[in-house]
Amino acid sequence: MRSIRDTMRNEFFDVWNKACATDDGKQAVAGSLGDLLDWRPHDVNSDVLGESPYSEVGRKAESRLTCERDDIIIVSARFRSGSTLLWNLFRNIPGFVSYYEPFNERRWFDPVTRGERVDSTHRKVADYWTEYDGMAELGDVFDDAWNEQGLYMSEGSWNPRMKSYMEQLVEGADGRPVLQFNRLDFRLPWARRTFPNAKLVHLYRHPRDQWTSNLQKIERFSPDGKMADFAEVDGFYLLNWARDLKYHFPFLDEQAIEHPYQLHYYLWKLSYVYGRSWSDISVGFEELTTNPERALFQLFEACEIPVPFIEDLLPLIEPPPFGKWKKYAEDAWFKRHEEHCEDVLASFFSEQKSKAMPVQTEPREATANSRVQ
Repeated sequence: MRSIRDTMRNEFFDVWNKACATDDGKQAVAGSLGDLLDWRPHDVNSDVLGESPYSEVGRKAESRLTCERDDIIIVSARFRSGSTLLWNLFRNIPGFVSYYEPFNERRWFDPVTRGERVDSTHRKVADYWTEYDGMAELGDVFDDAWNEQGLYMSEGSWNPRMKSYMEQLVEGADGRPVLQFNRLDFRLPWARRTFPNAKLVHLYRHPRDQWTSNLQKIERFSPDGKMADFAEVDGFYLLNWARDLKYHFPFLDEQAIEHPYQLHYYLWKLSYVYGRSWSDISVGFEELTTNPERALFQLFEACEIPVPFIEDLLPLIEPPPFGKWKKYAEDAWFKRHEEHCEDVLASFFSEQKSKAMPVQTEPREATANSRVQ
């Protein structure tokens, strides 16, 4: 048996090595590992890149690129964090065009795929797609894979198709463009580099309330439930995200997770860390809904929006019930899982100091509430 196994192994790797030596093989390997390894070269002097020793040779156009505009606002948040409310607030500011979840699989620019369904928990929202009407050409660059593949992108990641899609949204806006994402958390380093002058807004919510909101009905999954049974109630892509991101964050492997809440908490905390590190301002959902004047003032100040609009937006804000998690499990139950996750995160990042995290030593501006857990 050992001889047979060794023979088959040798034959397999012989074929594999020959395949990888071909152009098709190299393309396949590069495509598979592109989101895992940062192969974009950074070892050239950018000043020299702009030089030419010959005056007649063409140079980079001096005209300002769409991605360099300073009127763009990009909102990043997790699912069930109040992102629809924030999108709707921007939507109701005169002179603004607010795009809802541009990477959503319903393809808002396509009347056939988007349908007419509106989530009943999204208060005072009649539709998600008005801003996309007449933009069917977005289908030429939209990629469904953005929903569940390559969810982590470093500063050096290269995705001209995603960039083009976002630029077309900006160019198609008859007003100041706002792009509200639920799939940009771990792509913020790329977004910051690609849209260097945009205002990046990060929204977050208490992880326990967000967990119960993800379940929608707390009786759908027990505190004693097992990972193997979670797929049936996973309505917000928790498992898909973990399966893609575990190659960057190995502790997301569901085989090593005791309860799905741990998976949720890992993603919540990572999202919080990336949002605080890369955004211009972080806004707490609780602050936005219970003290909206203060939260909106800080947000508008960071995004350079006239303050008088605040009063007109207040009727759109209806605070939901807080503390629903108390009906799901005791405080000690949540703390046990959260402390375990915090220990793992601390250990992982202490071993990765030279990798993975942004080079900034100080987080960007944040609301006062963003520092309160």
